[in-house]
Formats: sequence, C-alpha cells, structure tokens
Amino acid sequence: MLFLTLYEIISYLINIIVIVVIAQFVLSLLISFNVVNMHNDFVAAIWRAVNAILEPILGPVRRIMPNTGMLDLSPMVLIIGLTIIQIVLKNLAYAAL
Repeated sequence: MLFLTLYEIISYLINIIVIVVIAQFVLSLLISFNVVNMHNDFVAAIWRAVNAILEPILGPVRRIMPNTGMLDLSPMVLIIGLTIIQIVLKNLAYAAL
C-alpha cells in the first residue's frame, strides 16, 4: 500500500513537470513568432520562472544529448524519460501489492 501511495505522489509530480515543459515549449513558440513580446514584464517574468524551474532538469539532459543545432530535443527526451519512469514505478507499485 505504501508503494502505491508513493507511486501516486511521484506520478503527480511527474505530470506537473510535463505540463511545465509543454508550457515552456508553447511560450517559446509564442516568443519566437513574436506573438508575445519579451519587453512585457509579465511575459519576461513567466519566461524566467519557467526556465528557472526546468533548467536543473533539462541541463543534464542537454549535456548528454548530441548537439542538434537550433533544434532542442531535450524537452521531448525529458518527457519520454519521465513517462518511462512513471510506467516502471507503476508496475513496481502494483507488483508489491
């Protein structure tokens, strides 16, 4: 029962990280296509906050991955890795029952 509770807590945190990664991706597209402007203090504050949250997680992934030029695949690799971790933890939690 304890493993199932720990799985649910970790799964919830993983889901939050995935949502923040997707939000960063959408915001970066909006900034690059000049839909929103970085001169706006609110947009700049959100961009800095999201990057501050994700950089400790995405930094090691970027160091491991080969350089792909302007295309940053580290968010996709992070989401896939977190999903794999979530699946493994779920199977371990149900196996412990």
